[in-house]
Amino acid sequence: MWPAVGRDRRSEHRVARIDRMSDDGNTLTPFGPQRGGAGAPQGSGVGSPRGQRASGSRAVRAPAPPRGVPPTERDGGRAGNGGEPPTQTPAPATAGGGEGGSGAGQGGRDELPPKPRVRKLRLLAIVIGLGALAFVSTAFGMMMAVASDLPQLENRQQYRHEENSFLYDDTGKLVGILAPPTHTVVIQRLSDISPWMRKAVVAAEDKRFWSEPGVDVQGVGRALISDVTGGSHQGASTIAEQFVKNALSEQNNRTVFEKLREATLAFHLTHRWPKAKVIREYLNSVYFGNGAYGVESAARVYFGNALGYDPNAAIDGSTGGCGDSTPSAKRPTCASKLQPWQSAQLAGMISSPAQFDPIAHPHAALTRRNAVLRDMLQQHDISPEQYQASSTQPLPTANDLQQPAEPSAAPYFTSWLRPQILRAMGLGHGVSASVAEYRAFYGGLKIHTSLDMGIQQAADQAVEQTLPYSSGQPTVSLVSIDNKTGEVRAMVGGPVVNGKEDYEHHPFNLAAEGHRQPGSSFKPFTLAVALESGIGPDSVWTSAPQDFTVPNSGGKEHFIVHNFGNSYSGSISLQGATDVSDNSVFSQVGIKVGTSRVARLARKMGIRSPVSNNYAMILGGLRIGVSPLDMAHAYETFATGGQKVFNPVLGGPNGGPIGIDSIDCNDCTHTGIPAHLQNKPELKRILPPDVAQEVQQMLQGPVESGTATQAAISGVTVAGKTGTTTNYGDAWFVGWTPQLTTAVWVGYPDKLVPMNTQYNGGPVEGGTWPAIIWHAFMVQALQVLQQEQQSKNNGQNTTTTDTTPLPSPSVTPVAPSTGAAPVGPSTTPATTTPAPVTPAPAPQAPTGPAPAAPAPVAPRGAPGAGAGTTGGTPQPTPPAGTGGTPSGGASGGTALPPHR
Repeated sequence: MWPAVGRDRRSEHRVARIDRMSDDGNTLTPFGPQRGGAGAPQGSGVGSPRGQRASGSRAVRAPAPPRGVPPTERDGGRAGNGGEPPTQTPAPATAGGGEGGSGAGQGGRDELPPKPRVRKLRLLAIVIGLGALAFVSTAFGMMMAVASDLPQLENRQQYRHEENSFLYDDTGKLVGILAPPTHTVVIQRLSDISPWMRKAVVAAEDKRFWSEPGVDVQGVGRALISDVTGGSHQGASTIAEQFVKNALSEQNNRTVFEKLREATLAFHLTHRWPKAKVIREYLNSVYFGNGAYGVESAARVYFGNALGYDPNAAIDGSTGGCGDSTPSAKRPTCASKLQPWQSAQLAGMISSPAQFDPIAHPHAALTRRNAVLRDMLQQHDISPEQYQASSTQPLPTANDLQQPAEPSAAPYFTSWLRPQILRAMGLGHGVSASVAEYRAFYGGLKIHTSLDMGIQQAADQAVEQTLPYSSGQPTVSLVSIDNKTGEVRAMVGGPVVNGKEDYEHHPFNLAAEGHRQPGSSFKPFTLAVALESGIGPDSVWTSAPQDFTVPNSGGKEHFIVHNFGNSYSGSISLQGATDVSDNSVFSQVGIKVGTSRVARLARKMGIRSPVSNNYAMILGGLRIGVSPLDMAHAYETFATGGQKVFNPVLGGPNGGPIGIDSIDCNDCTHTGIPAHLQNKPELKRILPPDVAQEVQQMLQGPVESGTATQAAISGVTVAGKTGTTTNYGDAWFVGWTPQLTTAVWVGYPDKLVPMNTQYNGGPVEGGTWPAIIWHAFMVQALQVLQQEQQSKNNGQNTTTTDTTPLPSPSVTPVAPSTGAAPVGPSTTPATTTPAPVTPAPAPQAPTGPAPAAPAPVAPRGAPGAGAGTTGGTPQPTPPAGTGGTPSGGASGGTALPPHR
């Protein structure tokens, strides 16, 4: 039993002190060595024999020393233990060991910290360690989860090497780049970007770019703290992270998870790609404002004038059209010509293109540019002299600004092909729009098209020289299709200015997307149904005003038809009615054979817009209208002897015309898309051969002696039909030769504007501007075909099978005094021509025997007074005419103005 004196309960829980002994037997205490009880009062028990207890004190067994203590220390320790464990209240000193106990109590003041405090510190350390481990594990897990959720970078579409897709015509000539609506031009070599531009963007955006691992750890931390505290979202920091953000098309307000995702991909990217490739792809992806995506587009937009940018210069993935060139040399990229101040201007705009726009905010743009120049000076990228000279250079002005141009010599044709190529890349077949667009625009495709650049240039020249575009003047649209292959050879979808299609200011493609009323050019479908029903060309009909009661109207609605100028023949054959476009006769024929049959045949032949079954449709009155592309395709079925040529794979929807010969996709094998997609045109019999041949012969009449004499070409078989709609709002001529079928439309694209005086003070009809433009184009286009065939014969020792020799166009149509002469040889600079690509032969559509060429007919300056007009109506719905105006067709007894 422990004595009660000098004890408390804490003493029972204390760890007993173990005195350490020196080698010489001295006890080591906090107060120094004590030899043989030295320092203790007389009579102390220190140094007493082992086991002897001091008087008045209780012997205390010292705890066993810990393992590892040498035996000498153990023995010495026992010998020096002369008192009780220290207690809160020391025991009174007594003789013997009492003083020793006091000595032991002095040593107890310097014991180890209390155990509860140790436990708290240990617990705190454990909590901190576990917290750090949890944070690191969580962050690592999130990053690994992000990485595992994404395919490997080399297999990921966004990070694959970007390469422009190129378009070639049917002879292998370069047409241009298949660009997205942003018109991004991808640079393939870092050497095509000025060294000043590379240095400027590093100085402005990521000074440690060449040495960092691609990730800004501080930036990720800031994003984490900001996201946790509810602050503003942080943007990307390094060039690699910014590129990932641009490639993923992500916005600036990104969460910490998205930031980690970008950091992970950026880290992998910089370990898989050389830094040179990272900065090149980054500059290809940056937006610089004013529609400029990529550094090449930006150089053209802001500094094109200063750098000598020529939009007509040849382009090929690495050259663009800036600086001097010779006929044997290609122009370098504009980005390669950038000077230090120009580079600093563009690099400074990356962080905020709108805020540092030199046109809208010149002061802010100047300040920002000079700040980047100072950064370049500090980075030793430029000398002090270069800095002084660059900082005084003027900013680009509004007059210097050049909007991005469609990188194609035939932009309307290219715009028509875009959706077809996207479908070929999987769009609509389980592939997302973003992936299909990337494959199409940046997959390095080699797209061999049906376009013939020689024929395309002939179309552009015929349009511009015959009816130059100017404010207040109507617009022309033209489509030409090869009769043998069903392939589109030329397309003009808007104004032509200075030899180039003005797609930048007029991007709506009238040729493919413009649906206008066809007028009498729709009558051949009624004619074909009549011939198929046994009604012959010599059948006789009454030419007089007609009044038909509309079925299912209870006798309340009437379809009233009048001819143009109220001119009637009394009695006329179907051939004669076709020549002069007699409305009254065709209304009778159409109702007799059935409007539903006419509408059905039109759709089968190639009209893809809805065709109603009402009476007005017989004369070309449609609710939605038709496009020049569809009209050319439908008439081509007449020219091919009743067989429609189409391509269900690469052609337009619903068996539309063909624009693509083949697509080579070297990077498509892993996508399930063949590396080579070949055009496979198909033939579908629409009309019996004898019916188609009879239509061919009958439609020569309007060109020989009817409403379309201005389309006649000496020595060439020409067939076709004119069309003019209500109030002269739309004018057409659609016709063909044995080689080509061409549709020409003239009108105002934005709204219905009557063209009452635009033709030499008179109205514009199908036999005026449309027929004249058709003639001018076809003369030159047929010459191009003949020259190409001769070149093929000379170069490949082959023979032609279906090319009619063309005499010099000695007979020209009579045009108004202000009209243009027939189109001469092309003066448009030829595009850069890569190695010729021979398109795969397409199956030839059999045609009926070509009728004999008509004798030359003296063309007339204007259609005859007895020519009929259609009952066509303006888009979108047939409005009622007004009383007192000669009518072409209406319901309810109300008259429509005449059309032809």
